[in-house]
Amino acid sequence: MVTKEEISSYIESIPPPPLIVQRTLEFVRNGDLIRAAKCAEEEPALKLYLKILVNRPIYGFRNEVQDVSQIFGILGLSTAQQILYNYLLTLLAPKKWKLFTLNNPKFYDLQASLSRKWEKILRHLNLLTHDHESAISLLPASIIVCDALFGDHKQEVEQLRSVKALDYNTILFRLSKQTLFDICGLIAQKWEMSPTISRIVHAASGQDQAITPEEELLAKWMHLLLFYELSQSIYVEAGLNEFIEFQIEFVQDIYESFMQVVGAE
Repeated sequence: MVTKEEISSYIESIPPPPLIVQRTLEFVRNGDLIRAAKCAEEEPALKLYLKILVNRPIYGFRNEVQDVSQIFGILGLSTAQQILYNYLLTLLAPKKWKLFTLNNPKFYDLQASLSRKWEKILRHLNLLTHDHESAISLLPASIIVCDALFGDHKQEVEQLRSVKALDYNTILFRLSKQTLFDICGLIAQKWEMSPTISRIVHAASGQDQAITPEEELLAKWMHLLLFYELSQSIYVEAGLNEFIEFQIEFVQDIYESFMQVVGAE
């Protein structure tokens, strides 16, 4: 089963952001989308990812968007930063998923759908900032980490879960005293992401205590968004609906508002 040594080895194996992405992020943070787009043009893999993601059906563009400058102009500063973090996550995504029945198109669709719905939520809450919007990009890291740590122990995990209906996050905590959200926080540190991003995503576990009222509100909406998204049939079939425990009590006071904002789509 998963050991602390495996977790440490996995974290150590996470590469720093490529220099081009670091430079592009710096331009975005400084509000210079023109130079950010020119910088992104220098990295073929990043350029391709931007085109693939922005042209997913969830974004709803009638005509295919090809030009990177146009992509950045359409996205704006906050969303551009978020999508650059999304790209970094794809560098961690496995070439072949072992635990979950996923592939790149499904994962890109998940990223895009979470991003669009999260932006809508933040506008509803009047809390749309660069870091708040970018926080959603770190959330799928928990899925990647889960697959990476448990993928080679699939049979053992299935045997354990057949005896006790435990989610993967609970299993990991019992084995190592660390959660998937703890590891996401370590990834955020390694990539020098804002502490605000890390705190919001960690709080989205529904189990944090020492957080501000604003962070708690964002965490509730993010927690419910995650489970709403993973309840879609395509992700249920992929096995994603049981990788962390749904904290019903944590989100019950926002459920009606959430469905009005997100469920009406």
